Amino acid sequence: MKKTCEIAVTVNGTVYEAAVEPRLLLADFLRHTLGLTGTHVGCEHGVCGACTVLVDGDSARSCLMLAVQADGRNVETVESLGSIAQMNALQKSFHAHHALQCGFCTPGMLMTATDLLRKYPLATDDDIRKGLSGNLCRCTGYEHIVKAIRAVVKAGENP
Repeated sequence: MKKTCEIAVTVNGTVYEAAVEPRLLLADFLRHTLGLTGTHVGCEHGVCGACTVLVDGDSARSCLMLAVQADGRNVETVESLGSIAQMNALQKSFHAHHALQCGFCTPGMLMTATDLLRKYPLATDDDIRKGLSGNLCRCTGYEHIVKAIRAVVKAGENP
């Protein structure tokens, strides 16, 4: 008999209550239980950053966090930023500056950048690069990603 725990998690402004196994990862809860597939799972070791979400306003690796640890907390996923029809300033800038290629790392990049833009002045491109250092991209070389974030900083359109 599998043991479950009752949790209540606010995800993108909606409270979800569920019975989950204690070992269920937050990434799996988001993707498989809630159907929010924007959060990608890459390395499953917290190294690549593709699974980055915001938990109570701080970036977190959802592949390293258990769903039960999110009980009573506020989680923001890439779906909270906007839609294709209504992209936020950061998403528009990523599009305008060609800051993605395959797109696998993009949700994690967007969530990390959202966290950075909310908390830090990002005065230089080096500040942006340091802030993104925990997110890996195998396609872009990061230059366009940095340009996209820089454009949002210059426009003063922090998310």
